[in-house]
Amino acid sequence: MTPTSKLIDEATKIYKVLSNSTRIKILYYLRYQHQEVNVKTIVSDLGLAQPIISKQLHILYRYQLVCKRKEGTQVFYLLDDPHVVDMIDDMLNHVKHEIKGEPHPKNMH
Repeated sequence: MTPTSKLIDEATKIYKVLSNSTRIKILYYLRYQHQEVNVKTIVSDLGLAQPIISKQLHILYRYQLVCKRKEGTQVFYLLDDPHVVDMIDDMLNHVKHEIKGEPHPKNMH
Protein backbone atom coordinates (compact mmCIF):
# COMPACT_ATOMS: atom_id res chain seq x y z
CA MET A 1 0.00 0.00 0.00
CA THR A 2 1.43 3.34 -1.04
CA PRO A 3 0.35 6.14 1.30
CA THR A 4 -1.54 9.06 -0.20
CA SER A 5 -0.11 12.57 -0.23
CA LYS A 6 -2.78 13.62 2.27
CA LEU A 7 -1.78 10.84 4.67
CA ILE A 8 1.90 11.73 4.34
CA ASP A 9 1.10 15.41 5.01
CA GLU A 10 -0.78 14.47 8.18
CA ALA A 11 2.07 12.23 9.34
CA THR A 12 4.49 15.11 8.75
CA LYS A 13 2.42 17.29 11.08
CA ILE A 14 2.68 14.67 13.82
CA TYR A 15 6.45 14.42 13.32
CA LYS A 16 6.65 18.20 13.73
CA VAL A 17 4.70 17.91 17.00
CA LEU A 18 7.14 15.23 18.14
CA SER A 19 10.16 17.38 17.25
CA ASN A 20 9.90 19.13 20.63
CA SER A 21 11.77 17.45 23.51
CA THR A 22 9.38 18.81 26.15
CA ARG A 23 6.43 17.19 24.38
CA ILE A 24 8.26 13.87 24.24
CA LYS A 25 9.08 14.14 27.95
CA ILE A 26 5.40 14.78 28.69
CA LEU A 27 4.33 11.77 26.60
CA TYR A 28 6.78 9.49 28.42
CA TYR A 29 5.72 10.91 31.76
CA LEU A 30 2.06 10.19 31.00
CA ARG A 31 2.92 6.74 29.65
CA TYR A 32 4.33 5.66 33.00
CA GLN A 33 1.61 7.23 35.15
CA HIS A 34 -1.08 4.81 33.94
CA GLN A 35 -3.74 7.25 35.14
CA GLU A 36 -4.97 10.81 34.64
CA VAL A 37 -2.61 13.46 35.97
CA ASN A 38 -3.42 17.10 36.64
CA VAL A 39 -1.31 19.90 35.23
CA LYS A 40 0.01 20.93 38.65
CA THR A 41 1.43 17.43 39.21
CA ILE A 42 3.01 17.34 35.74
CA VAL A 43 4.61 20.74 36.36
CA SER A 44 5.95 19.61 39.73
CA ASP A 45 7.26 16.24 38.57
CA LEU A 46 8.89 17.53 35.37
CA GLY A 47 10.25 20.67 37.00
CA LEU A 48 9.08 22.99 34.23
CA ALA A 49 7.02 26.17 34.36
CA GLN A 50 3.25 25.82 34.21
CA PRO A 51 2.81 27.98 31.08
CA ILE A 52 5.33 25.80 29.21
CA ILE A 53 3.62 22.56 30.24
CA SER A 54 0.15 23.93 29.47
CA LYS A 55 1.18 25.11 26.02
CA GLN A 56 2.77 21.77 25.15
CA LEU A 57 -0.22 19.82 26.49
CA HIS A 58 -2.52 21.94 24.35
CA ILE A 59 -0.52 21.04 21.24
CA LEU A 60 -0.47 17.34 22.15
CA TYR A 61 -4.22 17.47 22.72
CA ARG A 62 -4.86 19.21 19.40
CA TYR A 63 -3.10 16.34 17.61
CA GLN A 64 -4.94 13.68 19.64
CA LEU A 65 -1.85 12.40 21.42
CA VAL A 66 -3.31 13.12 24.85
CA CYS A 67 -6.87 13.41 26.10
CA LYS A 68 -8.07 15.69 28.86
CA ARG A 69 -10.83 16.00 31.38
CA LYS A 70 -11.72 19.14 33.30
CA GLU A 71 -12.90 18.98 36.90
CA GLY A 72 -13.58 22.39 38.40
CA THR A 73 -10.46 24.43 37.83
CA GLN A 74 -8.22 21.39 37.35
CA VAL A 75 -7.45 19.76 34.04
CA PHE A 76 -6.38 16.12 33.98
CA TYR A 77 -4.41 14.57 31.12
CA LEU A 78 -3.95 11.00 29.97
CA LEU A 79 -1.93 9.48 27.14
CA ASP A 80 -4.41 9.00 24.30
CA ASP A 81 -2.27 7.24 21.73
CA PRO A 82 0.28 4.87 23.34
CA HIS A 83 1.53 3.50 20.02
CA VAL A 84 3.00 6.91 19.21
CA VAL A 85 5.29 6.52 22.23
CA ASP A 86 6.23 3.06 20.91
CA MET A 87 7.22 4.81 17.69
CA ILE A 88 9.40 7.20 19.72
CA ASP A 89 10.96 4.16 21.41
CA ASP A 90 11.91 2.88 17.95
CA MET A 91 13.53 6.21 17.10
CA LEU A 92 15.44 6.25 20.40
CA ASN A 93 16.72 2.74 19.65
CA HIS A 94 17.84 4.00 16.25
CA VAL A 95 19.67 6.87 17.93
CA LYS A 96 21.36 4.47 20.39
CA HIS A 97 22.74 2.49 17.46
CA GLU A 98 23.96 5.68 15.79
CA ILE A 99 25.66 6.90 18.97
CA LYS A 100 27.35 3.55 19.57
CA GLY A 101 28.25 3.15 15.92
CA GLU A 102 26.56 -0.25 15.85
CA PRO A 103 24.84 -1.68 12.81
CA HIS A 104 21.07 -1.73 12.79
CA PRO A 105 19.21 -5.03 12.82
CA LYS A 106 18.29 -5.98 9.25
CA ASN A 107 14.64 -6.22 8.31
CA MET A 108 13.69 -9.42 6.58
CA HIS A 109 11.07 -8.02 4.16
